[in-house]
Amino acid sequence: MKVVVVGCTHAGTAAVKNILASHPDAEVTVFERNDNISFLSCGIALYVGGVVKDPAGLFYSNPEELTSLGASVNMEHDVTNIDTDNKKVTAKDLKTNEEKVIDYDKLVVTTGSWPIIPPIKGIKSKNVLLCKNYNQANQIIEKAKDAKKVVVVGGGYIGIELVEAFAESGKQVTLIDGLSRILNKYLDQPFTDLLEKELVDRGVTLALGENVNEFVADETGAVTKVVTPSNEFDADMVILCVGFRPNTDLLKDKVDMLPSGAIKVNEYMQSSNPDIFSAGDSTVVHYNPTGQHQYIPLATNAVRQGMLVGKNLVEQKVKYRGTQGTSGLYLFGWTIGSTGLTKESAALNGIDVNVTVIEDNYRPEFMPTTEKILMEIVSEKGTNKILGAQFLSKYDITQSANTLSVAIQNNMTLEDLALQDFFFQPHFDRPWNYLNILAQAALEEAE
Repeated sequence: MKVVVVGCTHAGTAAVKNILASHPDAEVTVFERNDNISFLSCGIALYVGGVVKDPAGLFYSNPEELTSLGASVNMEHDVTNIDTDNKKVTAKDLKTNEEKVIDYDKLVVTTGSWPIIPPIKGIKSKNVLLCKNYNQANQIIEKAKDAKKVVVVGGGYIGIELVEAFAESGKQVTLIDGLSRILNKYLDQPFTDLLEKELVDRGVTLALGENVNEFVADETGAVTKVVTPSNEFDADMVILCVGFRPNTDLLKDKVDMLPSGAIKVNEYMQSSNPDIFSAGDSTVVHYNPTGQHQYIPLATNAVRQGMLVGKNLVEQKVKYRGTQGTSGLYLFGWTIGSTGLTKESAALNGIDVNVTVIEDNYRPEFMPTTEKILMEIVSEKGTNKILGAQFLSKYDITQSANTLSVAIQNNMTLEDLALQDFFFQPHFDRPWNYLNILAQAALEEAE
């Protein structure tokens, strides 16, 4: 069995390892455009901020490991065509320009995503940078050495983490986002209000509800200003973090996709062509809170889907369990966790929900210290089925997002969580765990 894997970051690496583990006789050929694999881009801000000293730790595999497992790994090779009718892949060696044509029985498309690059005047100015891969991370670090005024465009997780890293290193930082709140995909307003205040208190300039009209450059072509409809911001360096799009042009009109280009797959990771599998940022996920296909580019989704490609390559064995889009963030001492629907995303999906927000201590007041937790739970009206939750505290409550992710995936209700058995130990929690208390408060409001 000949297997060709196109793209080898998280999903591709997981797919190759599991294909060779499950099918040791498979002839696996890998094509990767970059000179590295398995880069944890979620660690870029930590690398930029100096928390991660050795970038080697941001890679959990390498071409040599995959080769030792039995794969034929072709680095710095760009796949230029996929002939799905004749099952052939054409790839060009970026160092020699030599072309190769490889036959396949099964094709695995793990081509990932690429940053969205808006059509803004001056966007090709020097020092207007993207933030996705290892080479870009190194470029940001190099340019940041001389930069004093940094503008970050995009208030999602990557943008916010970069804002923190630059602010901590003494840069003058401006954050611009077209929406009125930071982290709007993950958190509702009570949480973002608190975090926005923290950013301002740390000296960060917020320009929310503002789109970039133009990047102004000097006579050398280097960016000097970022212009919005109502203001101008000086900049030595700009980082674009406005989102990602699937890298799936090779299969356009050859398999079913969402309008975004994300490849549709069944619960065994097969596309509409059963011999073509897809996983990771190039692929849809089944979003459990709504029961719909959705595009959520996360490393957690990628490694799970990649593993399932290996399990299901020959026969349908293990079903995808779907995702809640669960995520965590550490920002200026705050720990933040979220899972499932927010109040805003529920409304966008036309789902009628109850939303309860409370604050409580994570452990008894008789202990020497405790910390407040701001908590929210989103539940379906009428059924009380849990659809989402958010947590924020100086105490590390991020694992609570994982707990609620399990609750959502297993269709638990507020009643289930209100009476769920959790241990009590004064060092860690109260006789009623704070998750019990949150669900009990939600039940009272739902009555």
